[in-house]
Amino acid sequence: MTGAKPDTGRPEWDVKSEDQSRLAFGLAVGELARRDDKVVAISADTIDLFGLRGFLEASPHRLIEAGIAEQSAMGMASGLATTGMRPILCGYAPFITTRSLEQLRNDVAYANQRVVIGAACGGIVLAMAGGTHHAVEDLAIMRNMPNMTVIVPADARQTWHAALATEQLDGPSYIRLGGKFAEPPVTEIAADFQIGKAEQMRPGGDITVIACGCMVPPAIAAADALTGEGIGVRILNMHTIKPLDREAVLAAAADTGAIVTAEEHRTSGGLGGAVAELLAREQPTAMRMVGMPDEFAIVGPTARVREHYGMSQQAIDTACRELLA
Repeated sequence: MTGAKPDTGRPEWDVKSEDQSRLAFGLAVGELARRDDKVVAISADTIDLFGLRGFLEASPHRLIEAGIAEQSAMGMASGLATTGMRPILCGYAPFITTRSLEQLRNDVAYANQRVVIGAACGGIVLAMAGGTHHAVEDLAIMRNMPNMTVIVPADARQTWHAALATEQLDGPSYIRLGGKFAEPPVTEIAADFQIGKAEQMRPGGDITVIACGCMVPPAIAAADALTGEGIGVRILNMHTIKPLDREAVLAAAADTGAIVTAEEHRTSGGLGGAVAELLAREQPTAMRMVGMPDEFAIVGPTARVREHYGMSQQAIDTACRELLA
């Protein structure tokens, strides 16, 4: 699975992921299973969503289909972990975080079980399906779970490396993924990925934008545009929300004196909340937060819903200019 395609020189997983983080995660599940015979996948009616059909055919005894029963799937994952197995749970972000909340809290986080949760369709990727299918409070939920590691990769490539990095973890982890459309690649295929260590995408000394997930590409675009005007914008890809890269945030605050956070999540409890809490305690700094307001999102095409709520390059540009004024 890790071999290179002779026609492109790219790793097979990078080609097969089709620039979609949900598929990259599914491919990583197969790679982890190849490395460790204790790895087992649990699907909450997501075999095709995660591209697990090949894994199912190759190792049918190592994939459990729980169906649309997230509570049961979470309980299965916890139970398997108690036996020394390495369960990887694949679900829809809005349901795996809220429908199974009791099992998530008590059976997985409280028990500090080694369960990896892959959550596809995070944010408002399923915008046309309405508020029941939006996951814009999941990061706040997961950040508040003791023992939980929370990761929001910027693209499919980073997803692959993040999933493989869970081999290093002893407790539970949550990886937020995209939906059924391509995500612009912004990280290198062979980039060094470290849980809890932000990736600086652009240097800059005037202001810092800290972004995660699908908001990293517009943050980079905004920085490049502002750089053309002589404004130095530092971009931090904060792929790990918990544990937060404390040193990177404090250094950015000290060096630039102004910080904008950008996330596809409500501005309370997610990336912006984590950064603000740290700065309030250790280094008060002028801030703006780009994200969802305190309301359930309207229904519509994902791109238009994002634009409606200001989760865009323009919103990041505006926030930077307000702080620099």
